[in-house]
Amino acid sequence: MLLLQKKDVDTDVDTDYESLVIAKRSLPLSASIIEGVGTDTDDGSFVTAKTSLPLSASIIEGRKVFTKLENNPGVMNKLAAKLGLSPALKFYDVYSLIESELLGHIPRPVYALLFIIPLTSSWEKIRLAKDMAREPYDKCGADEPIIWFKQIMCGDCGTIGLLHCLLNGPAQEYILPNTTLSQLYEECIPLNPEARAELLYDNEALEEAHQSCAELGDTKPSPLGKENSGLHFVAFVQGDDGWLWELEGNRVGPVRRGKLEEGEDILSEHVLKRCMGGLVEMDGGKDYRYSCIALAKDPSQFVSLPLHFLDRGRSLRDEGVPRRGIWDPTYRHPSWSPPPPDNGGKLPVE
Repeated sequence: MLLLQKKDVDTDVDTDYESLVIAKRSLPLSASIIEGVGTDTDDGSFVTAKTSLPLSASIIEGRKVFTKLENNPGVMNKLAAKLGLSPALKFYDVYSLIESELLGHIPRPVYALLFIIPLTSSWEKIRLAKDMAREPYDKCGADEPIIWFKQIMCGDCGTIGLLHCLLNGPAQEYILPNTTLSQLYEECIPLNPEARAELLYDNEALEEAHQSCAELGDTKPSPLGKENSGLHFVAFVQGDDGWLWELEGNRVGPVRRGKLEEGEDILSEHVLKRCMGGLVEMDGGKDYRYSCIALAKDPSQFVSLPLHFLDRGRSLRDEGVPRRGIWDPTYRHPSWSPPPPDNGGKLPVE
C-alpha cells in the first residue's frame, strides 16, 4: 500500500540559496528582498541589506523571498480563507492514491488536487524532455481554458499552487466578492504570463496573507535560505474545456493531461493515474516525500451558487452562450492542442 506523507516545505526555482539569502531569526509579515551579506547587531540578530529590483532586470542581485509553506489542509484552508474563498470549500488530506478505502473521508466531487513532490531524477528527466519540446505558453484572455501563473519569486510555489486550485474549475464559483481572489481573477484574465507574474509580485495583500500563514503548519519553518531542497508544488484541476490540467509555475506552461468523462472528478481512479500516481512509484519507493491534499465541499456549510459572478470578459451564463463542453474541436493551441479526430478524441497519457 502506498501512503503519502506530509512534508513541511517546498522548493521552487533551482537556485543556490546559500549565496543569495541570509537566515533571519524572525519571520516578517511581508516577504523580504535579500541581497549581500548580513551584519551582526548588538542583540546578536542579523540585519540584511534590502533592495527592490524591477521584474525585467536581466541580472538580479536580490529578489523577493517568501517563507515556505507546508502542504497541510490547515495551512491552505487558512490561506484560502484570507484570500477570499468561501468556507463552503476546504482541503482534505489524501492518504493514498491507490487505496480507495483511505479516501472515504473526502466529499465528492473533488475540484482540485495539490501535490508536493520530490524532484527525483526520473521526474526531472521527464520534465526537461517535455519542456524542451514545447514553446513557452503565452495564452491569455477570456477563451483560455485555464488560468496559469508563471513563478518568478522564491518560496511562493505553495501560494501559486493554491491559486491554481482556486481560480480554475468549479472552485471559481466559491470566490467571495471584493476579495484578493476576485481581484486577481478579474485582473489576470487579459494578461500574458509575464504580466501575470508581475501582478502577483506587486500584490501586497497576497504577500501578507502568505507570510501570515507560513508558521501555521505542523513543523516550524526553516530560516530563510535554509529550506529543504528538491520539492515542488503541482496542482491538478479541471479546465473550462472539461479536461484535466497539470499546473506548475516552474514549467514552460500548463500541461493538458486528458479528458474527464461524464461523472468523473479528479479523484477518480484512472484520473489519479494521469496525475502523479505513476511518478510516485517510478523510483521504486526510494523517495517518499510525497504529499497531497484535495479541494472539495465542506458538508457542514451551505451556500447558494454563484456566490459572485466573476467577470472573465464574457458571460458564461448568458442566454445563447453555451459553456465549453468536454470535447470542443474549435480549441487549438500549438503545443497543447487536442489530437486529430481519427484518434477518437483521446489524448495519450503522459
